[in-house]
Amino acid sequence: MSAPATALNLELQSILLATDLSAGSVKPLHHALAIARHYGAKLYTAHVVSAAPYLMAGPEALELGCQGACRDVQQLRRDLQRNGSLDGLDHEFIVQRGCVWDELETIILQKQIGLVVVGTHGRRDLEKLILGSVAEEIFREANCPVLTVGPHCYREAGVEFPAETRSYLFATDFSEASLDALAHAISFASRMKARLILVHVIPANPIWRLPRWYSASEVILRGESARMACERRLEQLVPCDDEIRMKTEFVVQFGIPSEKILQVALERKVDLIILGLRASFLAGTISHMPWTTAYKIVSGAGCPVLTIRQ
Repeated sequence: MSAPATALNLELQSILLATDLSAGSVKPLHHALAIARHYGAKLYTAHVVSAAPYLMAGPEALELGCQGACRDVQQLRRDLQRNGSLDGLDHEFIVQRGCVWDELETIILQKQIGLVVVGTHGRRDLEKLILGSVAEEIFREANCPVLTVGPHCYREAGVEFPAETRSYLFATDFSEASLDALAHAISFASRMKARLILVHVIPANPIWRLPRWYSASEVILRGESARMACERRLEQLVPCDDEIRMKTEFVVQFGIPSEKILQVALERKVDLIILGLRASFLAGTISHMPWTTAYKIVSGAGCPVLTIRQ
């Protein structure tokens, strides 16, 4: 049985916003600014000019592209200064050229980044869910927590909502990697005075896999017994600590984990989904394969998703 997680006293000191300067980067920027201000953290805003699109055009075209990116970043800075978004906030704007992930990884290491914020395409094409190549690479490679903000997220950052309306969803399959992230979930929820919803989804087994002598009523009873056992296990994960004051809710459902988690998040109108990932998650795989539960949640969520690698 898993031991209850101890709440961490997390203090973010540096946040990296990875931006492509597109219209879709407005929501991630808004969240990064709000989180940095709440934690008193330094905000690094980085844009990397990829050399790949300029290979055929030559170095002069790449240089022009970098100059244009610098102008756009400076304009962004002026706009944020003009509207007061940067008032009292320690910040730095960075423009690099090269392989996007390599440059971002260097920034993460050099600046000791504690959280990366990135936007996703989150497009739906039939049954395919698309993060976008850069967001996907950050999502699977970054060793620090990553907050992905898709186009369907509400514009406001959850830290700006009144405490009584905030709610976070922590989804767990009871694996070691998942439970490693629980302390972060408890810490964030406790700090923000948010309600924490712990969710576990039991994959529904096809009827044909059950012994034939079970009646329909017996199958229902076995399912209810499994649900109650999982709910008790969820309750035991939250420490009984007077210093941790937050409302909790425990949800156990049957079905496809990614679908049920997204459904609960939508029904409860949660501000954040928190997931723990295995250290080897998606490592060395072909882009967008396989369609893992975490990948589907990050791609399809209507709120930001915080992923924490083991």
